[in-house]
Amino acid sequence: GDVGFDPLGFSNMFPIEWLREAEIKHARVCMLAALGIIVSEVYRFPFYSGAPKLATEAHDYFVKFGSLNQVLTFAGFFEVIGFMAIVQTMKGSGRRPGDFGFDPLKMASTEEKFKKMQLSELKNGRLAMIAVGGMIHQMWLTNMGVVEQLTHGKFLP
Repeated sequence: GDVGFDPLGFSNMFPIEWLREAEIKHARVCMLAALGIIVSEVYRFPFYSGAPKLATEAHDYFVKFGSLNQVLTFAGFFEVIGFMAIVQTMKGSGRRPGDFGFDPLKMASTEEKFKKMQLSELKNGRLAMIAVGGMIHQMWLTNMGVVEQLTHGKFLP
């Protein structure tokens, strides 16, 4: 969570709620990306049989066919929702950063459980942000997928 580590003083320039909202959003995206990078290497949908398996090659493939326009449209839609939520938070509505009221399993039903889940999400999200960057760079350097690198014992480029 918040341990007071801010060597560049961003929390002096920006509201801490806005910074936390951005951190949680990026953490959630990276947790899904880390899972997606590994799963896409292990399993292929039959209708994507001709698509490249590396994320670095897939970017160029989907740009070529215009599929990233759809991703941009959906991301823009979610950004609008996120912007409305951050405006509520900044106006003092009592909404906590990253809380969209979606908890169907009631994992954060009490304040104590909420704080534990929030801390877990932050820590795992920070790890995922580093992991995704590492996986993408390793793909660029070795031209191999993550699982393929591990099964071949190729740990260095």
